[in-house]
Amino acid sequence: MSLRIAVALTAAIGSCLLITTEAQAQPDLVDFQGNYSPGTIVVKTDERHLYLVLDSGHAVRYPVGVGKAGKQWAGVTQIAGKYRNPAWSPPPELKRDKPSIPDVIPGGSPRNPMGVAAMTLADGDYAIHGTNAPNSVGGFVSYGCIRMLNADISDLYQRVSIGTTVVVSR
Repeated sequence: MSLRIAVALTAAIGSCLLITTEAQAQPDLVDFQGNYSPGTIVVKTDERHLYLVLDSGHAVRYPVGVGKAGKQWAGVTQIAGKYRNPAWSPPPELKRDKPSIPDVIPGGSPRNPMGVAAMTLADGDYAIHGTNAPNSVGGFVSYGCIRMLNADISDLYQRVSIGTTVVVSR
């Protein structure tokens, strides 16, 4: 086998393994205490985790990226909209900080920071969404949005509906 064929085969196998691993990733089922109704989404900013409450003692836990210093917020809101492959427009503050960012990045573009799905929050300023930068999940990285791995936002997306309560705490 030539080196070129071996490299191509290795790259193809590696891609398949990555896709298989990501597609099979399962969120963690964890013990969870708190006075929340089943179905509530709880984001603990300092932990950089999002919890979907299942019952009075359990939740599904996902790693998330959250607002960087000065961009964090806390409060109670609801999911206002659900979108697959959403287009993205930078918020005014981000556009001011980085004027070279395009005004709109189409849904499905590899440059789109919303990833494969987004759920907008009732305040209109923030969303829980996927990402095109998976290494950013787990950090203080956003302008206030809650950033998830694409496999995780896809899982959460199918578990919740518009109107779901979202509690964000520090």
